[in-house]
Amino acid sequence: MSEPILEIEGLSKIYPGGLKALDSVDLSIRKGEIFALLGPNGAGKTTLIGAVCGLVRPTGGTIRAFGHDLAHDWRAARRRIGLVPQEMATDMFEPVIRTVNYSRGLFGLAPDPAKIEEILRSLSLWGRKDEQIRNLSGGMKRRVLIAKALAHEPELLFLDEPTAGVDVELRKDMWRQIGALRAEGVTVILTTHYIEEAEEMADRVGIIDKGRLLMVDEKAKMMARLGRTEALFTLAAPLSQLPAVLADYPVELEKDGRVLIYRGGDGTGKGKAEVAQVSKALVAAGVDYTGIDVHESSLEDIFVQLIDRDKVAA
Repeated sequence: MSEPILEIEGLSKIYPGGLKALDSVDLSIRKGEIFALLGPNGAGKTTLIGAVCGLVRPTGGTIRAFGHDLAHDWRAARRRIGLVPQEMATDMFEPVIRTVNYSRGLFGLAPDPAKIEEILRSLSLWGRKDEQIRNLSGGMKRRVLIAKALAHEPELLFLDEPTAGVDVELRKDMWRQIGALRAEGVTVILTTHYIEEAEEMADRVGIIDKGRLLMVDEKAKMMARLGRTEALFTLAAPLSQLPAVLADYPVELEKDGRVLIYRGGDGTGKGKAEVAQVSKALVAAGVDYTGIDVHESSLEDIFVQLIDRDKVAA
């Protein structure tokens, strides 16, 4: 396992008025991974990113990036970090290539026309390099934000809702770009409302709500721990009670005995195997069914489950 390049311990942020945006967050990010941070609006995702990138001053806790304590040596770490924010924060009258070159110079790097051309070509911006940013489409403007973040060749890249408001084709292009960055050894942390993006790309997933990290784990382990299988058997004739052969299975009757529902498994395939056993048991007991609908938990199901559980606990 690679060494962590970002270590966050006990990070908190309390705004005037008592709003607790971050509540003792602990997080360790490994070199070369793609980490997806999921959470509803106002959960603390952007505040967490802002704290690491020097845009938000924490109330408490420590942040170490590349071995540097950001409270005392933030310049040395910040030049190795890139940020793609949610909103445009650049001169809209600047040509694309000038604003990207300027971003490189901000971090003290010498001009490198070949590198800038490579970045712009990878984002399909080379043909628009001399256009003012204000004349670009929303999707192209978002590509400019990515180009600006990549201009100083960061080793750790934050993407805050990188595909918000863009079409499906552009989202897929960005996914490919993120995959290419990982192949080059860049560590990527992204926030997203599109949970399928986390399923598609992330090595690990963190779920945050009300400033607290509810869970951090590898996708497969998270699915194994919290995943479930649900199967609905539509019965040919209603049952007044469960057959004895189903006593050991997590099943129940609903809709006046016309539907038999199985809820079980653990995200490792156990549920599907048990559904097959339930089907055989029904046939053995002489119970006919006219249809079966099987649903496996997705990462989105787990996300909703954790957020709902957190609301109840609150």
